[in-house]
Amino acid sequence: MEVYLISACLMGLKTKYDGEIIVSDIGMKAVAGAVCIPVCPEQLGGLPTPRVAADLTAGNGHDVLAGRSRVITKTGLDVTVNFILGARQVLEIAKHQHITKVFLKARSPSCGLNPRVGVTAALLQAEGFTVVEME
Repeated sequence: MEVYLISACLMGLKTKYDGEIIVSDIGMKAVAGAVCIPVCPEQLGGLPTPRVAADLTAGNGHDVLAGRSRVITKTGLDVTVNFILGARQVLEIAKHQHITKVFLKARSPSCGLNPRVGVTAALLQAEGFTVVEME
């Protein structure tokens, strides 16, 4: 049986930065029949929900992991350490649970792939995991 990681917010868990509850019908269809482990890198990194929106200052998640960019909230708080910690926690879960595919939330500084790769997505890709972006 396939075992997937999926952004917790896509499953309707209250983990989205603004506390809004969403459910991705497309995401649920994509993972139907598989064992799904919901994760929220930002919560795993110690950030609360709701929380102030954050974004990459420059570059992408690979740049954050290499120390060339930061993750800063709209109010100016540097949360780079939290984003990296959360990404590493998700990576550990993926490794220990023998994950075959990862479904992550689009347009997220942690999970997105476009227009810029998020911190968690970058780390998982670098470790060879297949990452799929979902709305």
